[in-house]
Amino acid sequence: MTELITSQVDQMVALRQTLHRAPEISGQECETAQRIATMLHSAGADRVITSLGGHGVAGEFRGQADGPTVLIRCELDALPIAEISDLPYRSLVPGTAHLCGHDGHMSIVMAVALALSQKRPSNGRVVLLFQPAEETGAGASAVISDPKYAEIRPNYAFALHNVPGWPLGLTRLADGVANCASRGMRIAFTGKTSHAAAPEDGISPAPAMAKLMAELAQLGTGGTLNEEFALSTLTHVRLGEATFGISPGEGELLVTLRSVTNAKMDALMNAAKTCVANAAGNLTSSISWHDVFPASVNANEAVALVKAGATRNGIQAELMSHPMQWSEDFGHFGRDETKAAMIFLGSGIDQPQLHNPDFDFPDALIPQGANLFLGIIRHILG
Repeated sequence: MTELITSQVDQMVALRQTLHRAPEISGQECETAQRIATMLHSAGADRVITSLGGHGVAGEFRGQADGPTVLIRCELDALPIAEISDLPYRSLVPGTAHLCGHDGHMSIVMAVALALSQKRPSNGRVVLLFQPAEETGAGASAVISDPKYAEIRPNYAFALHNVPGWPLGLTRLADGVANCASRGMRIAFTGKTSHAAAPEDGISPAPAMAKLMAELAQLGTGGTLNEEFALSTLTHVRLGEATFGISPGEGELLVTLRSVTNAKMDALMNAAKTCVANAAGNLTSSISWHDVFPASVNANEAVALVKAGATRNGIQAELMSHPMQWSEDFGHFGRDETKAAMIFLGSGIDQPQLHNPDFDFPDALIPQGANLFLGIIRHILG
């Protein structure tokens, strides 16, 4: 069952390719947000909220009777990666590209807007949220903290993400944790420089950093994605200046911590902080946290609604045996009374992986993604 006609699908494919040409990175999605707001107004949204948690945009479609609020969320932002492509609609912005499929996710949700403009829900309301800054982990929490979010706080929230390496259109979701928790740990050390001929007259961070590089890696080495899963990945090291005459007096380490559960993340953070304290010695050290993603946990009720809504529109939604190892800030939406679920759609067996420079969202997924969301909406709201 589909509510979209061919001309609407063609319109959304054109939108996707337009968005692909003009990507904007996290926190800078100004023109993308303006384009989306204009299209939501054109689609007849009952209300359009802008500047939500930054450049976020929400379109509200109301039913004739009172009922629950269903939120459908997608992402506005692109990545600071140069695209490698000969496509006629390749990115026109140097060093920036839609290489995670957010251009496709936006087009799917805008297709839902077109369908709702023709047939409102029988009751309740649908909120279509175009969220900023997913890639940095800052967007969802900023949206939720915005006072305007209280006006659209949902009973149910749903999102999807495309998955390369799966058959095109394969629909899966987890009953429980859908995406791992992760956060970036920046460790800075300050000591004292000295002449390279007399390093003993300074305080070099090098020994402490070498020790930490080994110890932090042992905090988590990956493995089976269960409650004890932990992974610590060293992503960057900087020590002093790139010169031969100075024994360094400062340095920093960047590490990404990852776990299936938020409780395990707390334990991993505490263990990492202990390692830093033990290694610092005479050095001054500081720790800051970045790109914080809680575990994205699907509520049982929301999972059941996805499966029923998918079936309604002729889509089979399979349950996954384990969560995705990568993170998603959609997890913030299910941390209050909102029942939330993240859904995954296969984007092709031979599709380049997310964040690869030659990734391109398959336009064939737009109608299926829209019909999946519409099935869920009609099942809940009529």
